[in-house]
Amino acid sequence: MSVDATVLEVEDLVVRYPIHRGLVGAVTRQPRRQVHAVEGVSLSLQKGEMLALVGESGCGKTTTAQAVLRLVDPVAGAIRFDGRDLVPLGSRDLRPVRRRIQVVYQDPYESLDPRFRVKAVVEEPLLIHGLGGSKAERMERVRDALARVELSPPELFLERFPHELSGGQRQRVAIAAALALEPDVLVADEPVSMLDVSVRAGVLNVLDGLRRNGLAILMITHDLSTAARFAQRIAVMYLGRIVEEGPAAAVVRNPQHPYTKALLSVVPRRDPRDRQRPQILQGETPDAVFIPSGCRFHPRCPVAIERCSIEDPALARPASAEDGHRAACLLLPARS
Repeated sequence: MSVDATVLEVEDLVVRYPIHRGLVGAVTRQPRRQVHAVEGVSLSLQKGEMLALVGESGCGKTTTAQAVLRLVDPVAGAIRFDGRDLVPLGSRDLRPVRRRIQVVYQDPYESLDPRFRVKAVVEEPLLIHGLGGSKAERMERVRDALARVELSPPELFLERFPHELSGGQRQRVAIAAALALEPDVLVADEPVSMLDVSVRAGVLNVLDGLRRNGLAILMITHDLSTAARFAQRIAVMYLGRIVEEGPAAAVVRNPQHPYTKALLSVVPRRDPRDRQRPQILQGETPDAVFIPSGCRFHPRCPVAIERCSIEDPALARPASAEDGHRAACLLLPARS
């Protein structure tokens, strides 16, 4: 895709959460501490593309998404949407932008108001943003949004309450509510992790169809197999940093970073004869308040050397990787 197709660009994003010292800490003048949730993340998203942000729980995926949505304020960095930096904007200036960047949350059982019928859930964003014209026109947009997420015919669902729907149907209604505003970017935060395995593929196929029609999707997930199947690009996060990124097929077939290799080693194979020994990482993820020196993965890395505890590697293209595939590891020979 051309550079002109880029709709969202994040550059050197930093998000930290201050830890309250309490009365005793303030009196004794204990140093202020912070949770380093996101440290220097850069990514871009193009029209008609799905970018999967992958990593284990607590690595900063959701915080990155919340910063993109401006639900949390970054400490540093830029978030450019259609070339305009969103970081310095106030709530009034952000209002028209929020219509164009929508979100689908992880839990379809909590994201829908149980008092609202489906038609009210999907219509509410239109009322908030003053779109849709008359009530009849809004209802037409509601029906169209439901049809786009394959809840057809829409008339069967308009009058239902959330408790009358299955988990997959609830998530489709949540997606329809986002689509009613005709956004350019959709942030999907673990959109199928709360659903039965039997209905996950249906919801993911809906998202893939929307992507094919030009919607840019940032999908937060911990499931590399899902990312490999539906995403065009994958970015692997560890402890607030992106440690590997590239085309989905390249990252899955030719992983470069030891962390990515460990994640892929536990993904079930379709062929039962294709056996691979799982690589179980030792220890727990370090405390995000006390980031390890050097490469932040080195305390758990099975191939770390002394240099890894001193030098923090930058993303670079390894010699054995294709164009657009980068990893942050000191042990990978860089392309000359």
